[in-house]
Amino acid sequence: MRLLALLLVAALPALAQDPGSIAVLERREIALEQSLAAPTHGLRLTLAWFKESSWDPEDILPAVRQSARILAQCGVALERAELVQIAAPERYRDFFTPTSRELARSLPLGKPTVYFVAGTRQRPAFDAEAIGRGNSRLRPELADTVWITRGTRDLGIVLAHELAHVLMDSGEHSEEPGNLMRDETAPENTRLSDAQCARLISEGSKNGLFGKPN
Repeated sequence: MRLLALLLVAALPALAQDPGSIAVLERREIALEQSLAAPTHGLRLTLAWFKESSWDPEDILPAVRQSARILAQCGVALERAELVQIAAPERYRDFFTPTSRELARSLPLGKPTVYFVAGTRQRPAFDAEAIGRGNSRLRPELADTVWITRGTRDLGIVLAHELAHVLMDSGEHSEEPGNLMRDETAPENTRLSDAQCARLISEGSKNGLFGKPN
């Protein structure tokens, strides 16, 4: 019995460092400069990235700041972001509904959450995907999340586009020239219409994704 107890004690550190586990390694609050004098709504984001990936904060934070400037046209202030570094086995580092559900379930993070992943195993494959309330009924763990792959171009515009999908709880795209919600993101596509802003504010408020601006 004494030998068994010693073996169990010796095994505890190995269990704590199980390479097959999902864990939060670091959390860091990022304050963002405000581009609005009197915002009507405040938004806080959780930005999750993998230690073992090629993402790093130097890639992520400029894109977050650009997306904040785009969403400001609707009176939304992106006030603060929590940068969360996570460790997870390789199978979780791509967006794929079955494993991404497990990942999100294991990490109770604040919403909306943006996951910066290596790639996607979904078919059809997209560089980025947004999951709101309307398209998460069969995968509730993924509600109010955005998944962005490493090869994504125009990262700040893509982030704003996908966040708008989540906040509007809509997968609709626009054919209006220069509109952020065109199905192809591009540097010149940054505008949101009054109707889009109204829906973004209405649905985002209904779903509890806004707080009071500071």
